[in-house]
Amino acid sequence: MKAWILEQTASVAENPDPLRLVTLPRPEPAEGEVLIRVRACGVCHTELDEIEGRTPPAVFPVIPGHQVVGTVESPCHGRGDVEVGDRVGVAWIFSACGQCDHCMAGLENLCENFLATGRDRNGGYAEYMVANEHFVVPIPDVFSDVQAAPLLCAGAIGYRSLSLCSPRNGQHIGLTGFGASGHLVLKLITHEYPQSKVYVFARSEHEREFAMQLGACWTGDTTDTPPRLLDAIIDTTPVWTPVFHALYALRPGGRLVINAIRKENHDVNIMSRLDYPKQLWLEKEIRSVANVTRNDVSAFIRIAASMSFIPELEVYPFAKANQALHDMRTRNIRGAKVLRID
Repeated sequence: MKAWILEQTASVAENPDPLRLVTLPRPEPAEGEVLIRVRACGVCHTELDEIEGRTPPAVFPVIPGHQVVGTVESPCHGRGDVEVGDRVGVAWIFSACGQCDHCMAGLENLCENFLATGRDRNGGYAEYMVANEHFVVPIPDVFSDVQAAPLLCAGAIGYRSLSLCSPRNGQHIGLTGFGASGHLVLKLITHEYPQSKVYVFARSEHEREFAMQLGACWTGDTTDTPPRLLDAIIDTTPVWTPVFHALYALRPGGRLVINAIRKENHDVNIMSRLDYPKQLWLEKEIRSVANVTRNDVSAFIRIAASMSFIPELEVYPFAKANQALHDMRTRNIRGAKVLRID
């Protein structure tokens, strides 16, 4: 099979081709695993975090990719709702132990033995992959392969971020950064909380225009001041400057949710300038999002299917994986990026 592999960490800015296309034997599923013929795989900023060493794989080489849609090629023995030929998705959560306190409480995203698809196990930048049969998610027919792919991470992590905001209908919610996850969260808010208003902070005028087209009531630059203080803000950026400025825009008792597995460090010093009375006092709160659970993935897909929730897409042929990553690094973004594996 053809597969893209990461052999070492590297700067994408300095090395525009961090992945190498190779021919590998088709993987064989072990007990409890299922073989999947990959049809599409989303391209996520977390791949940049892996490549550039912020959340590096434990072992090289590794096949990246954790927004995988494909068809089942081998029998599933541990569950009755997935059969050979079915279309399924594989998300960032490859597996969790199922026995620890976190897993027993429904927080398998916090499991100490959490394994990530495309980092701890080979992912979907390939023609075939194996997955834990208990962690694959059926894909509704309403979505094409490429439409379903970004729902598995950009959508699911956005769903978890919004849940951690504990919003009420009619509240004012901010989004800072407007890439794949941001545009899906905006659609989710307008559907689930129709009386709420969404305020979008983004550096790019192109992204701000896109947000207004999707229903934002206001847009501004990362450092701009919105027309009112906000009840909650979700940060989907890879850097610290938007976090610093978002704290000024929170109302007393408001919550900032950081939706990022890792942050880049080139602007981390800005946090040393934090003004406690203006940015954190009056019970403002900061929460981080850690991975996703199976329920986050399946719940978001159910909601998306019920509302014909089609993401904005930029589709790349399989041979252009490095180009998709380079475009993401240079902020050439509108919606979600997806590899089509033919």
